[in-house]
Amino acid sequence: MTRKQKRLAVIVGGMSFIIAAVLLVMFAFGQSVAYFYMPADLEKTAVGPGTRIRLGGLVEEGSVVRGEGSTVKFSVTDGTATVPVTYVGILPDLFREGQGVVTEGKFEAGSTVFSADSVLAKHDENYMPKEVADRLKKDGVWKEEQTQ
Repeated sequence: MTRKQKRLAVIVGGMSFIIAAVLLVMFAFGQSVAYFYMPADLEKTAVGPGTRIRLGGLVEEGSVVRGEGSTVKFSVTDGTATVPVTYVGILPDLFREGQGVVTEGKFEAGSTVFSADSVLAKHDENYMPKEVADRLKKDGVWKEEQTQ
């Protein structure tokens, strides 16, 4: 093997290694991505069962029902549409009706109820998750004076 062929083999091997590494990183990121949706978005977009998403909006007034153990059922709304949510676990201390919330989880096969495995609520009286606040303001549901 000539010197030129050895150099070419090293370059091709290095490029193959880099391409493999990039593909593995892309695959790993693709598995952990959870897309953000508002309830009205879910009416327009079909989300397959088992697909992890983030669902954000306001906790609908009068929708929080505590079940057996640590099971909680509530609805998330954006003023246009409402999605029922079930969550098993301890809710954040600041979780309450009428406040902004982001849930992460998935729809089970054949169900319209969102099964959340994490619930994120505001952390002080002036905070609402940015992506939720921006969408609610854009849709005219959330007014600036509500955040102040």
